[in-house]
Amino acid sequence: MKLSGNQKSLIKTAIGAVVYVVAIITRVEGSLVSLGLFLAAYFIIGGNVVWRAVRNILHGKVFDENFLMSIATIGAFIVGDFAEAVAVMLFYQVGELFQDYAVDQSRKSIAALMNIRPDYANVQRGDALEKVDPDEVQVGETIVVKPGERVPLDAVVLSGSSSVDTSALTGESLPRDVDDGDALLSGCINISGLVTAKVTKEFGESTVSKILDLVENAGNKKSKSENFITKFAGYYTPIVVIIAVLLAVIPPLVVPGELFREWIYRGLIFLVISCPCALVISIPLSFFGGIGGASRRGILVKGGNYLEALSESEIVVFDKTGTLTKGSFRVQQVEPQGISADQLLEIAAHAESFSNHPISLSLQKAYGKPIDAARIREVEETSGHGVSATVDGAKIAAGNAKLMRKLGIAFAEPDVAGTVVHVAQDGVYRGYILIADEVKDDAARAICELKEAGIRRTVMLTGDSKRIGEQVAKQLGIDEVYAELLPADKVDKVEELFAGKSVRGKLAFVGDGINDAPVLARADIGIAMGGLGSDAAIEAADIVIMTDEPSKIATAIRVSKKTLRIVKQNITFALAVKGAVLLLGAVGIASMWAAIFADVGVAILAILNAIRMLNVKSIK
Repeated sequence: MKLSGNQKSLIKTAIGAVVYVVAIITRVEGSLVSLGLFLAAYFIIGGNVVWRAVRNILHGKVFDENFLMSIATIGAFIVGDFAEAVAVMLFYQVGELFQDYAVDQSRKSIAALMNIRPDYANVQRGDALEKVDPDEVQVGETIVVKPGERVPLDAVVLSGSSSVDTSALTGESLPRDVDDGDALLSGCINISGLVTAKVTKEFGESTVSKILDLVENAGNKKSKSENFITKFAGYYTPIVVIIAVLLAVIPPLVVPGELFREWIYRGLIFLVISCPCALVISIPLSFFGGIGGASRRGILVKGGNYLEALSESEIVVFDKTGTLTKGSFRVQQVEPQGISADQLLEIAAHAESFSNHPISLSLQKAYGKPIDAARIREVEETSGHGVSATVDGAKIAAGNAKLMRKLGIAFAEPDVAGTVVHVAQDGVYRGYILIADEVKDDAARAICELKEAGIRRTVMLTGDSKRIGEQVAKQLGIDEVYAELLPADKVDKVEELFAGKSVRGKLAFVGDGINDAPVLARADIGIAMGGLGSDAAIEAADIVIMTDEPSKIATAIRVSKKTLRIVKQNITFALAVKGAVLLLGAVGIASMWAAIFADVGVAILAILNAIRMLNVKSIK
C-alpha cells in the first residue's frame, strides 16, 4: 500500500520520538552515545526542516520559519541543551502535522465539489452510441445520459424523464424532476430514467467547467488580512533575528559578570518564541476553510478577498426579476363581469393562443386545457395593445387599457400591481385577469436574515413599473426601491448609494441577468444568482449562489463574518502570547519549554480554531 506524504511524516516523527525517549531514559552526561542518540532523534524528526533552511538560504530566502527553527535548535545543541533542542523540533513537527491535517480536511471539502467533473459522454453518432471525452462533444450533438451517470454537458432534454441530483452544484439534497424541453446542467447526476438531450454549450463553457475554474482559482486572490500577514512576516522575521543576536551578544559585553552561555540561551529562546508559524499558517487556513465551507452550502466565493469584503457589507442592493422573483408570469387574479371566472379565462386563452408572448403563455397555462384551434378565426394582434379574435362566433378583445379605449369599451381601471389583461366580448366588458411575477419562496426570509446579520440598508432596483416595484418591496420588507430603470440607470443609482456607506463599509449587488453584469462589476461585491443566472452575470460576479435562494446571501455573510472572527482571534491570541513570552524570555524568566509553547502550542491552538470554519452545519 502506497503511503501518503502525511502518513510518511507521521511515521518518521513517531520513530524520532521513540529514539528521543530512549535518549532521555539512557542519558549519561558527557557520553558520546547519548549525544549520538539525541542527534539521531533530531535528524530523524527535523532533518527535512534543516535541509529546507539550507536550500532556501542558497536561493536567497533566509528569514523564514525553517531558518528560525534550525538556528535555534542547532544553537541549543551547541550550548549543551540536547533534550530541549530535540523537543523544539519534535513539537514543531507535531504542529506541522496538525497543519497538514487541517489543510487536508479543508481540501476534502472542496475536493467533493471537484468530483463533479464528468469522465465521459455518451454521444449519438449515426446509429451508434460512442463514449467520448466531454471536450470532444460539439454544440447541437445528441447525448444519452443513463441512470446513475453524471450529466457531461449543459443540454436540453429531447426525450425521457428523470430526477436529477443537483447537490454537488447547489448543496441541496432534494432531487429535481426533468422532462422534455427542460434544461440539464452538467455535473448533476441522473438518478432514475434514461434521458436523451441536445447539447447547448461546449464543455469549456458549461456550468461544471465554470464552477471548477472558480474553485481552482479561489485561493489565488488573497484577502487584506492574508496580504498583511505575508508582509508582516517579511519584516518581522529579520527584525527578531537581529534582536536575538543583539540579546545574545551585547549584555555579556557591556555588563560585568554576565556569561555568554546564559545570554546565547536567552537569544535562542527568543528565536523559538518569535517564529510566526501561528499567523502564517492559521490565517490562510481560515480563509481556505471559509471558502470550502461555503462551497458545501452551494455558495462559490472566488477568493479570500471577496470573503473578507463580504463581512464588511452594509448595503445590499437587489435586482428584482429573477433575483427576488421567479422571473415567470403567472395568473394571480381573475375578476369576471357577467360571466364565470372559468369562462373569462377560456375566451382569453383562446384569443391569445396564437401568440408566444409570456402573457399569452401564462393565460394558456392557467386555462390548463388543450386549445381548440377550430373555434378560433380572424386573429389580429395590435402591437402594444393586445389581441382581437373571433372565438365561437363572438368577437373577443384581450389586451391592455389602450385596447379597451381604442375599441370604445367602457371599463374601470383596477388599482392592482401587475399586468392587467382586460377582456371584452362583442363589445361588452367581461372583466380582467391579473398576471404578475411570483416572489421567490424565501425572499422575505432573506431580507429578514440580512438585517439580523447586520445589513443596515436593503435596496431594490428594477426596470419594472413603480407600482409593481413598490408592492414587491413592501411585501418583502425592503427599505428602498427605485423603479423603471434601464441598465445604465442601475449603475448610476449604485454610484449614488456608495455615498451612504461608511469608510470601511461595502456595498453588495445581487443580480442574475445579462443586464446586471455592469452593476455586478461596479459594486464592491457582486453576487450572482447562479442557478438560473446568465453566464455574463456569473463571470462578472465575485460570489455565485448556485441555487435560486436569496436566503443563501445571508448564509454567505455569516460564513464571512465567522471567518473574520476566527482570523482576528488567532491574530490577537498569537501576538499577545508571543509578546508576553518574548519579554519573559528576554529577561531570563521563560525557559525553552515556555518558548516551545509560545511557538508550537500557539500554532496548534490557532490551527484548531481555524478548523472550525469547516463545520458549516453550525452556520445556519
